[in-house]
Amino acid sequence: MSLPLSDVTVLDFGQIFQGSYATVLMAKGGANVIKIEPPGGEPLRKRTPPGAKTTMSFAMLNANKRAITLNLKTQRGLELLFEMVKRADVVLENFGPGAMDRLGTGWDVLRAINPRLIYASGTGFGLSGPSRDNLAMDLTVQAASGIMSVTGFADGPPVRAGVTVADFMGGTHLYAGILTALYERDRSGVGRLVEIAMQEAVYYTLAGSLEQYNRTGKLPKRSGNGGNGAISPYGVYPAKDGFVAIHTGTEGHWHNILDAAGRPELKDEPRFRTMHDRAARSDEVNAIVGAWTGGLTKNEAVAQAQKFRIPLAPVRDVDEVMRDEHMHGRDALQWVDHPDLGHVVMPTTPLRLHGLDVAPMVPSPRVGQHNEEIYGGWLGLTTEQIAVLQGEGVI
Repeated sequence: MSLPLSDVTVLDFGQIFQGSYATVLMAKGGANVIKIEPPGGEPLRKRTPPGAKTTMSFAMLNANKRAITLNLKTQRGLELLFEMVKRADVVLENFGPGAMDRLGTGWDVLRAINPRLIYASGTGFGLSGPSRDNLAMDLTVQAASGIMSVTGFADGPPVRAGVTVADFMGGTHLYAGILTALYERDRSGVGRLVEIAMQEAVYYTLAGSLEQYNRTGKLPKRSGNGGNGAISPYGVYPAKDGFVAIHTGTEGHWHNILDAAGRPELKDEPRFRTMHDRAARSDEVNAIVGAWTGGLTKNEAVAQAQKFRIPLAPVRDVDEVMRDEHMHGRDALQWVDHPDLGHVVMPTTPLRLHGLDVAPMVPSPRVGQHNEEIYGGWLGLTTEQIAVLQGEGVI
């Protein structure tokens, strides 16, 4: 197979979402990703319900990786890590700032062992600055970054986004930082410390809110499903079997909605002539649109949107998304037989490099599944030496 990262070896200390997402993108690109966990496994494994062997989130984020255990609080554990670092291209971690330094495995130590090493650190607020040591989780970063202040409805409290946006945007940027550093290393021959702060990774998502504040001097209000009062129609509208979302970006879109709704006479209505006119009368506009969509099922609304060229999508539940014909047709989603989860839908990769292969799906590993393969086959330890390491709690 032609896999673009097949010559890259990654030592993956990623945990939960941020770090693990960066490395699963690399694994899907063909990188040799070795997931290193403490003997009990990383924290995401501990979220597995009683009686279950793994979770969907762990399986998604750790496919195509090999897993080993290693106790870095032992001298022998440090020695084994240093041997792996000599052979590796990337070390990734998303512990709290300073955690790896306290273990004696920080950037300054590891780059002395391998000057070509890319050392990637993902944190909530960065490796420097007054907020460096604040405990960071997706929820707290959403709060501190400003995302939460503009999420929700005007008459209610701030609300978290329904998905872990800060963690995954942090992971996406961490992946980009690593690939940028690898590109530079190909020319300089020297490794680099790469750091990504989740707070900084999500700042660009505030572009619309910041533009509004810059233009008006007023703090943006939570607008629920609306368009901050600037666009109409814009929002979520009822259907017979759920909801649909509509975002009109041009006058043509509004006219197309009126044609679909059987209200073409409103195209010349002065009250609705421009986007600003409609925004000032959004309740009236929403009533017109809602009366149209409310008489249709989601699928019927989608069919009309395709016919009349309207930016509309059904509001899908997660079970509907899992069966999305479009994503399955593009092999973005695949049905696979997972040894712990059974017959399930798994994502491949959002990264498409035309003309290059995509790594076939390999199920997520169990704790320490590849200890013998890595310590024996890669580092050259004997079966007896591996047994001693296990007996001493090093692995």
